[in-house]
Amino acid sequence: MSAGEFAGLVAVVTGGASGIGLAAAQELARRGARAAIIDRSVEGAPDDLFAVEADVTDRASVNAAIERIGAELGGIDVVVNNAGISAIGTVEANDDAEWARVLDVNVVGMARVSAAALPWLRRSSSAAIVNVCSIAALNGLPERALYSASKGAVLALTFAMATDHVREGIRVNCVSPGTVATAFVDRMLQNFPDPVAERAALDARQATGRMVDPGEVAAAIAYLASPLSRSTTGTSLEVDGGVTHLRMRPAPPK
Repeated sequence: MSAGEFAGLVAVVTGGASGIGLAAAQELARRGARAAIIDRSVEGAPDDLFAVEADVTDRASVNAAIERIGAELGGIDVVVNNAGISAIGTVEANDDAEWARVLDVNVVGMARVSAAALPWLRRSSSAAIVNVCSIAALNGLPERALYSASKGAVLALTFAMATDHVREGIRVNCVSPGTVATAFVDRMLQNFPDPVAERAALDARQATGRMVDPGEVAAAIAYLASPLSRSTTGTSLEVDGGVTHLRMRPAPPK
């Protein structure tokens, strides 16, 4: 592991055993951090990551995981709140239990992890929290009512946390990816009648013509978490292939 701007810092990534979370943990480690991951299952996690099993919907589990990481690695400087789940459908499609389940993971889970980490972050001279939001927070996507509501809450939570903790020296930002090519998306696609057609539609939705790579999101997370970005707080950084701001004309025929 080469030294970099995160040398001497400890970074915690939730949902870090796969997808965006794993890519982020590995990128932070590559830049010098001692990287820890929290996930419901850490089986198969790379040996160079400090892996702890915990459930973000269980406050006692979260508190124990954060305490273990802070004690064994000598502190916590960066928290990446990445753990999240998907939901498909209009407001008619998901019952009350599903609404409670998704919001508990995607929103309250971030609050639990952040609250547990704050005592450690207050001791750091390079404290940062990065929440993984989504373009769904600011763009109306079809059949994503519950998921979009959860990510809209993450965006608002990010701004509120940034305000609450800026004078404590803790920066809080979020990254808002477009659709990212992960196993998470592959599983979601299986809920559609034609997964192949739906995948093609997801690729086409980005102005770049392809889904976002997890490594691209990881690089954005590293920027927001970096001690070199001391004046960046209360920001949402879109890594979305142009979805949010570009209005493309149909491609000319080949």
